[in-house]
Amino acid sequence: MATPHPSVSGILRYFEYSHLPPVLRGVSSRFHALAWALVEEEFLEGPELTVALRKLLESKDAAVRAALDKMPEEG
Repeated sequence: MATPHPSVSGILRYFEYSHLPPVLRGVSSRFHALAWALVEEEFLEGPELTVALRKLLESKDAAVRAALDKMPEEG
């Protein structure tokens, strides 16, 4: 695979999940895998790939927040 365009690389960094608690890591890792699968498809490129990744990122953020709402409060 060629080096991703800087706009793609800039979005991909937000799919990292190693810093998250285990429950959230499980949710986020699925989006990470899909983001990289899209990037690795040689026929997907250009501005629409960036749009697709940005919308996937929005979806990931919502899913993580949904899981976060179900996590027990620390205290």
